Amino acid sequence: MKQMLIRCAYTTIIAGAVWGIAYLGGAEASEKPRPSIFQPVVAGNGMVSSQEALATRVGIEVLKRGGNAIDAAVAVGFALAVTLPRAGNLGGGGFMMVHEAGPGKTHAIDYRETAPSAASRDMLLDNEGNYDRRKAIGSHLAVGVPGTVAGLTLALDRFGTMSLADVMQPAIDLAEKGIPVTQGFAESMTPGRMKRLSRWPASREKFFKSDGTAYQVGEEWRQPMLARSLELIAERGPAAFYNGEIAERIVDNMKTHGGLITRSDLAVYRPIVRAPVRGWYRDHEIVSMPPPSSGGIHLIQMLNIMEAFEIGAMGHNSAASVHLATEAMKFAYADRSWYLGDPAFWKVPVDGLTSKAYAAEIRRRIDRDTARTADEIGPGDPKVHEGRNTTHFSVIDRYGNVVSNTYTLNLAYGTGIVVPGTGILLNNEMDDFSAKPGIPNSYGLIGGVANAIEAGKRPLSSMTPTIVFKDGKPLLATGSPGGSRIITTVLQVISNIIDHGMNVAAATAAPRFHHQWRPDALFIEPGFSADTVELLKRKGQVVRSSRPMGNTQSIMIMPDGLAGASDPRRRGALTAGY
Repeated sequence: MKQMLIRCAYTTIIAGAVWGIAYLGGAEASEKPRPSIFQPVVAGNGMVSSQEALATRVGIEVLKRGGNAIDAAVAVGFALAVTLPRAGNLGGGGFMMVHEAGPGKTHAIDYRETAPSAASRDMLLDNEGNYDRRKAIGSHLAVGVPGTVAGLTLALDRFGTMSLADVMQPAIDLAEKGIPVTQGFAESMTPGRMKRLSRWPASREKFFKSDGTAYQVGEEWRQPMLARSLELIAERGPAAFYNGEIAERIVDNMKTHGGLITRSDLAVYRPIVRAPVRGWYRDHEIVSMPPPSSGGIHLIQMLNIMEAFEIGAMGHNSAASVHLATEAMKFAYADRSWYLGDPAFWKVPVDGLTSKAYAAEIRRRIDRDTARTADEIGPGDPKVHEGRNTTHFSVIDRYGNVVSNTYTLNLAYGTGIVVPGTGILLNNEMDDFSAKPGIPNSYGLIGGVANAIEAGKRPLSSMTPTIVFKDGKPLLATGSPGGSRIITTVLQVISNIIDHGMNVAAATAAPRFHHQWRPDALFIEPGFSADTVELLKRKGQVVRSSRPMGNTQSIMIMPDGLAGASDPRRRGALTAGY
């Protein structure tokens, strides 16, 4: 009850204040931030932070039953496929960072989708050779071979302690018995998404009532087909999805509608355990996801650039600190457009991009008083030194094991296509490839040949699940959805904690900003002072107001226990502990 009261008070404060508090918006001063009114949830034994309350509670129950952080994370991952269908999934993919407390090792699990074997470079272009958005986000051609089921089960096999049936039972119960429709779920059913979902009979059956109308807040929503699919996976493991009945239904649906995924594509899919990328920022080790994520590399690259500036002394979200971070963002995203792709198909200069020497070269091109335009910036030469509706969750257990996981369908509700007889929504991750080099995708991101479509290739991602270490011990697990804004969102949470001394709740709630090189605009949330905005414009930044950015779910290990916070920017999230 105490945890619930803390969470409710925190949510109430945020809802009324996060977009309007001037001091969080960065008054032009250099003093340390005053004590924050935003306080985290605290606990002593274990904690789960996710975007959906029922899924968080599932994870907490697993921890209470003696499961470790990986057991709880896998349970949360399957539960979100039921309770947060716009992003939680079986038909998508993602990345998981796992830290094992015993041996002190950290692993990066890549369960990103892959392009089908029949995929080709120009498959998402129209007859005139132009990018075809309908193909790229709303057709069966948009679907990459899903990785979520393989990734979650691999994590459990390698690092968990409980059986697959045990950790999946809560998700099965939620799908079978039904869940109450929340305000967040109802609001996510925008007219455009309803139109996309209503195109497909199985999607209509899953998401709408028998009269074709949407479910209302408080009504019970049952998903019997999804419950059956979850039961099959719990009984037979990933083989049920990649070789069995579910695979057959996916392939039949593909054949009927001109999709490319075959039985062989599903059968050969494998997640990959990779070495994380690592960097240092002011005596903290940053450990994050390697390619095909661009997140870890460019998070470290931007922190390296910022490290030589006295960001903390400039004041939180002051014009001076925002300007310098923005310039770092521009250079990082320019490099992303050229150098990043699936490492199995493209040599990514990881060491160069994350080196302190390369950051120093970029810093020499940054003017404290004048913004560079996008035309003045392009991909650099690091070799001399050698994707909105995603969701993130973090879990830490009593033993010190840590999970930071981000997974996605790409856009909200993916393609909108539910495979008949399964209840499973399919992703539209093929849009994360560069359908045509130099042409922006749905997030406005520009890519080149490194991220062109090729059979078996994993599309580039911005997902940035991250663990921060201090003195060799885990300090922070964080991550976010948000497409191209994921990397800058995670950057700011880390900087808010390390540079500005904020607790995890204040670091989460603070107004955010974002620049991705092209379009050449600095997007800012409400909450920045008018003086700050005017000073940024005088420096040459093209300032644009923005919708809320990201939805972080973060947990910190403190000397006296765990402290966590769910982002107030979207309804329904919950951080809880025991």
